[in-house]
Amino acid sequence: MRADALLTQDELDFIRTMQHSPQPVIAEPASRMLVNGGTEIKDLLTQLIAQEQVTLQAQFENQQMTFPLQLVEDEFHSLHLQLGAPNIYEEGPMVRPWRLTLETPVALEDELGLSAGLWVREISFKGVLLEVRDQPEPPKSFDLWFAPDNTLPIALHGTLQRRTGECLAAYNLGQSLPQEIERLREYILQAHRLAHPELHPQLSR
Repeated sequence: MRADALLTQDELDFIRTMQHSPQPVIAEPASRMLVNGGTEIKDLLTQLIAQEQVTLQAQFENQQMTFPLQLVEDEFHSLHLQLGAPNIYEEGPMVRPWRLTLETPVALEDELGLSAGLWVREISFKGVLLEVRDQPEPPKSFDLWFAPDNTLPIALHGTLQRRTGECLAAYNLGQSLPQEIERLREYILQAHRLAHPELHPQLSR
């Protein structure tokens, strides 16, 4: 080997070995999956997802999860099917979003991080039950931040639906920004995992 070579013989041998060795398969993130099927099926699925809201639904006991599907383009302009955080429902006299009941109410905060006198008692991806403190009446709407422990604040817009008790009021979150609702669904999914570990065995190890 020449004395002025930039690489040693061992280094060159290692590079050659790497070039001719099978490349390791890099696992897709949990939110992505490959879809096997004929070209026509893939084209149809791609067209449907691009134009319509397509979901994947799983049913277990009295609960169901509905995962939104979307197409994501990578840096090589290849399309991948990606699962979003699920909408979780529970069945009863009627199907309704699964609601997380907080053991300790969490105060909604303004942009300065100060309590607005509205405390979250229950929350789902569609609505929230608030305890009204230090206010004579619940506001007709709010734009505040939900900041439970160990979670970055989630911006929520609530519209009053009804009063459910002397100090309780139910609000619809349907006008919140989509990216904030997506973060709320992620938070609720993690809470559902803790509340029902038997339904998330692969996440509970």
